[in-house]
Amino acid sequence: MVETNQTVIKYFILFAFADLHLLQNLLVFVFLLTYITCIMGNMAIIVIIRIEPSLHTVMYFFISVFSFLEIIAVTITVPKLLANLISGNDIISFNQCFTQMYVFISSGATECYLLLVMVFDRHLAINNPLRYSTIMTPTFCISLAISPWIIGFSICLVPVIFTACLEFCGPNVIDHFFCDLTPLQNLACSDPFISNTATILATAINVELPFIIIIGLYIFIIRTVSKIKSKEGKQKAFSTCLSHLIVAILFFGTGTIVYGNPMGSRYDKYLAFMYTVFTPTSNPFIYTFRNRDVKKAFRNSLNHIIKPNGM
Repeated sequence: MVETNQTVIKYFILFAFADLHLLQNLLVFVFLLTYITCIMGNMAIIVIIRIEPSLHTVMYFFISVFSFLEIIAVTITVPKLLANLISGNDIISFNQCFTQMYVFISSGATECYLLLVMVFDRHLAINNPLRYSTIMTPTFCISLAISPWIIGFSICLVPVIFTACLEFCGPNVIDHFFCDLTPLQNLACSDPFISNTATILATAINVELPFIIIIGLYIFIIRTVSKIKSKEGKQKAFSTCLSHLIVAILFFGTGTIVYGNPMGSRYDKYLAFMYTVFTPTSNPFIYTFRNRDVKKAFRNSLNHIIKPNGM
């Protein structure tokens, strides 16, 4: 991002959790552990889906893309936080701050639309099983996987540009552990009304609209699943839907609370922990590792590693 002529500030200070100085060692341990768990868990999902033929389906293709997005989201924020907690490196330049913010909120918006795509896939599979294979062609699947990236990164550019055009003349301490829209807008010396409005509109388009559509699709899915006579088939369908719904509620709920309030609150950075660290770390376990097919594929992969070539 390019600084405007009105901006005096050349860098920002990330306050992070400096007020919890007695818990610094514990915070380092917690964030490092969750970061490693998140990376390893999501990487494991991508690798297993890639090497296991039984998981070469549309649903698991979207899950692997979602896992890749989770890795991006935590990597853009947590390493800087760890550097802050361990070495006290709490300074971030103006350009680095806005780059971090843009990539993070764009990846978050992309996840919102990808979650919608994943529900749409399940909706087709459950409500239109006979037409599913003709609709979900490889070309269409790739288009569905790419579209959330284009939408998310395009729409999020608007509030970021409006925020970057604000006048920043001091103070420069951000009460957060990463650069986010609301904390930065609250530091501006000029009127942030336009950037606040752009943030609210972007939140409505990127978070609330997909969530409303997801709820609507789930109503149709639940109505269809409730009519399934087979107890095992009904249980399997509900299990898949429940996992996705838990992830969606965690992600959309915290995102709406934080970005729907232009004034922000002192608790935003703690809520941000939910969708920046906790949710990406828990998703592999909620989404796939409790899934029978993934467990079977994971065991097969371990067997191939332990006993290569059938030895």
